[in-house]
Amino acid sequence: MTLEASVWIGTMTQWSQLTHAYGTAEDVPGLLEAAGPDPENPAWSELWSRLCHQGTVYPASYAALPALADKARRYTAADRITPLLLAASIVASTDRPYAEPDPKDAYAVEIAELIELVEQALLDPSLSDRPHRYVELLEALLAFEGVAVWGEELHGLSGEEFEVSCPVCEAENFVVFGEYGHFSTTDGLYMNEAAGHRRELQPAEPSSLEGLAKRLHARALADGQHGVASKLTYVFGSAYCAECDALFRVDQAIVARWSS
Repeated sequence: MTLEASVWIGTMTQWSQLTHAYGTAEDVPGLLEAAGPDPENPAWSELWSRLCHQGTVYPASYAALPALADKARRYTAADRITPLLLAASIVASTDRPYAEPDPKDAYAVEIAELIELVEQALLDPSLSDRPHRYVELLEALLAFEGVAVWGEELHGLSGEEFEVSCPVCEAENFVVFGEYGHFSTTDGLYMNEAAGHRRELQPAEPSSLEGLAKRLHARALADGQHGVASKLTYVFGSAYCAECDALFRVDQAIVARWSS
């Protein structure tokens, strides 16, 4: 038995008494032991499928948090992304077992360590060429901090699109910011040249940002992620509904969509 395996086996967790997406969690210790720094290791996909199946978590999911924190601690900043992202998805999930305690209370020590580990990973120089990974880690940080919505939805920055409902007419709008331009449209095929009506987005002035938006924007700039910082001004800016021309705040529409 490796030292790493002994750490989490030594917690005396009764895995056979816990459940995951497919039933008894007695297979989780073996998968945790098999999962290494390589994100392509098949054990990781098996763990994701069992512990955070389509966003749903289970008693075994929370029991795995100490092991995931231990793995992240033992890996380099560049290699710890996979256990950090899995742990963050578990913590952020609102689809959890009835009467299960909030992991932020039950695993406060582990989550405090996970926050520190994410902060270290965010300083990895290799992220300068991997802005999508930077955004994923930033989202993980917010998840561990208990920031609602953005601890699960910030990755939309990498997709350069959010689908939201107009708060006035309820028309579905695609808010697009990136390769295809910066606009709102009701045409899901907006990437085509013959796409339908578009309205130009109204990015927020960086100096006007407040609260979380200001913090994220300043953080991205300080970390040299200028592209991410620019996208944040659109997410926390405004858009015109491509159906009724009503002007609305993009971030507020994202929150409303998530909360519905």
